[in-house]
Amino acid sequence: MRKPRKRSFAELVSENKSQLMKDRAAMEKIETRLEEKRLGKAE
Repeated sequence: MRKPRKRSFAELVSENKSQLMKDRAAMEKIETRLEEKRLGKAE
């Protein structure tokens, strides 16, 4: 039996990103958080 190859950080990030893109609820939550951050800096 072969040992599964360790995935690089970049591969994990891209996999995570693609899963997030599919998950609308998570995307909206992130967008809301980013907007709040922008508004906080604007003040």
